[in-house]
Amino acid sequence: MHLSTHNWMRAEPLETTLRRIKQYGYESIEISGEPDQYDTKETRKLLKEHDIRCWGAVTLTLGDRNLAAKDQGQRERSVDYVKSVLTMVSELEGEIITLVPATVGKVVPDGTPEEEWNWVVDATRECFTHAKKVGVKIAVEPLNRFETYLFNRGAQALALADAVSPEVGVCLDAFHLNIEEEDMFQTIRDIGPRLFDFHVADNNRFAAGLGHIDWPRVISTLKEIGYDGAVTNEFVAPVDRTPAAPYPDMVDTNPVDISPEQLKFIQDHGSSVLTEEFYARQMEITAETILPLIK
Repeated sequence: MHLSTHNWMRAEPLETTLRRIKQYGYESIEISGEPDQYDTKETRKLLKEHDIRCWGAVTLTLGDRNLAAKDQGQRERSVDYVKSVLTMVSELEGEIITLVPATVGKVVPDGTPEEEWNWVVDATRECFTHAKKVGVKIAVEPLNRFETYLFNRGAQALALADAVSPEVGVCLDAFHLNIEEEDMFQTIRDIGPRLFDFHVADNNRFAAGLGHIDWPRVISTLKEIGYDGAVTNEFVAPVDRTPAAPYPDMVDTNPVDISPEQLKFIQDHGSSVLTEEFYARQMEITAETILPLIK
């Protein structure tokens, strides 16, 4: 196992992110799934300069991106988007994309369970065909019920993976596991060799180590099943908008270089643009918690 991180949680130059995570002991990055933001030739150069490899990317399934949409044109556009993320990862010499099949924040179905299942399976199969072509793996990620109605548990994600191909896997996230699973450790065991990626944030979605999740047991369970991929940092620090806020200086009140869509995505997760000092400390705390356990 090795320590990785997402970078979508704060808008900043990629070089800034790479310089920071290198000093804390991260070995790779799971890059934001917005191919238009990255010139892959320049990004490869930056990664090499900082001795950080691309582990993969996560699909930012927001707006009208939805593989389970009723509208065929919307599904086709969503498939094209996923294909573009797969191509980006391939060009960055990465290994995997984490696929969130349905729109984050959408909690109302578009059709019957049978209809939506057929739509999402067919769309994911098309994505998988492209994944095989470009040499990148797909891991289906379930989210908690407050972010999606469709895939909330590991067993559901595995069912989609099984319906597409035995070569499709699952990504689990400790934050979502803590909410949805009867026994998060047994879920890890049940996914077993089909676990392709693992995301970490504590039960309160702050950095690993700032909540009540038993991280030594999580990592030991990953070792038990022979998991040897990335443990990927994905804290989404919730903003306290009351006088009880324990971190009054966590929000950047004058953010730059962030699109309205990305800002909305971060805010829809209950967070906002974090100050560099606060964000860096969250990155450091995750490393301090996880690195001694995976070595």
